[in-house]
Amino acid sequence: MNINDKTLQALASGMKFREMRQEIISSNIANAETPDYKAKRLDFEAALARALDVDGNMGMKVTDEKHYDVGSGGFDNLEPEVVEDPNGVVNESGNSVNREKEMTKMAENKIMYDALVQLMNKKLALKKYIINSER
Repeated sequence: MNINDKTLQALASGMKFREMRQEIISSNIANAETPDYKAKRLDFEAALARALDVDGNMGMKVTDEKHYDVGSGGFDNLEPEVVEDPNGVVNESGNSVNREKEMTKMAENKIMYDALVQLMNKKLALKKYIINSER
């Protein structure tokens, strides 16, 4: 039995990236009064979907040894992208942080993180059950 399957890797990556997103949102809130500060966003969902590629439709078909496999992801090279928020409205000081929206995103991110923790606990409990039942 493979103890470190794709589901556990996806859950662990999701938790790590949710933590990173929480730090970026916190930074945005802390810099809400900083002139010319632009709100940042962390985009990891597309990279995580490529890494999972459950149905195999996101990767390119490699039919010859001379072909390069450029489409598939994997968890080894999973990198989130930090970008400036393109939807931010810039105020008179040049700052694009909307404190209320950031607080909403922080609450949403926490709920998603908590859900990932619960899923990880369930998955590990299931693996523990399987291991104990094989004895």
